[in-house]
Amino acid sequence: MARTSTSIELPVPDFKVWELIGGFDALPDWLPFIPFSKLSEGGRVRTLTTQDGETVIERLEAFDNSRHFYTYSILQAPFPVTNYTSTLAVHQNDENSSRIEWSGEFTPVGISDDEAITLFRGIYADGLTALAESLSDSEHTTQV
Repeated sequence: MARTSTSIELPVPDFKVWELIGGFDALPDWLPFIPFSKLSEGGRVRTLTTQDGETVIERLEAFDNSRHFYTYSILQAPFPVTNYTSTLAVHQNDENSSRIEWSGEFTPVGISDDEAITLFRGIYADGLTALAESLSDSEHTTQV
């Protein structure tokens, strides 16, 4: 089983970050390479469509609104891994800043652990960069 984790620190309170990313259906609100999400099974399964038209189906495994995290697994995706589980979490640094962490573990199929780790580390890093940009854009919009 391979594991990777990426984090970013932002000058935004944890609750504000969680307001944007905390919904299991919220990826299109901040992640440009996921423009579409549809919930099913009472909100526990999301079907994502990527910019390239690929489909990713994920199941919500754990959710804690007060601790600002959720864990999900992949049911179907074009990735060369199985047994994928990931957690997206927001941690408070102080009242005006937070650390967002995206981590995952998975079993590579047909590629090395290092190749799979590089793939998901890149996805997480690109996602957290997009999150920072979304929060920056909304901050500027709020201040105007």
